[in-house]
Amino acid sequence: MKLAVKNLSNQSVGECDVPDAVFAYPYKEHLIHQVVVAVRAAARAGTHTTKGRRGVRGGGKKPWRQKGTGRARAGSIRSPLWRSGGTVHGPQPRSYELGVSPREKRNALRSALSRKLSDEQITVLDSFELDSPKTKQLAESLRGLGIEGKALLVDDWNNENLGLASRNNPTLKAVDALGVNVYDVVDREHLVFSKAALDRLVEVLSK
Repeated sequence: MKLAVKNLSNQSVGECDVPDAVFAYPYKEHLIHQVVVAVRAAARAGTHTTKGRRGVRGGGKKPWRQKGTGRARAGSIRSPLWRSGGTVHGPQPRSYELGVSPREKRNALRSALSRKLSDEQITVLDSFELDSPKTKQLAESLRGLGIEGKALLVDDWNNENLGLASRNNPTLKAVDALGVNVYDVVDREHLVFSKAALDRLVEVLSK
């Protein structure tokens, strides 16, 4: 399968070959959903916590004697029934990560990329080298390529100008080729790859 390669001026400069094993993979919605849920779950901090009756302050002494007061029995002011007492079955620090195998993640990414290609939402550039880290300049270049709305820009972490130019635009996200995940692919309407980044991603997904 061949994809057209353009430059930032929207001029065609050649073609590149991509394997059918990656970009003609069957669309598996259930697998994509499973991985997206796992990605979002893993992003949760899981640091919420509450104090039980043994964690709150006080309560070392029985409030009153067991019998003869006319009041209900009480053993501690830290009881969950009391004001400022402990919390029953409250949230505790935990990990929300779900068990998804590396093979399932790769297959889900292949499926999502294939769907994007069939919807003509993938653009390949010969290079993502920008003259300056100007957000406006990058937005104009993408608009000239017919890309408007949310877009995932895939190149190399060392491309500082791309990172600086995209970080102030909430509709753009720049990632390394090895940082592409299913959630970002599904969440963004357009995918823009540099040819070098596409080759690196294909190398990983072809294994």
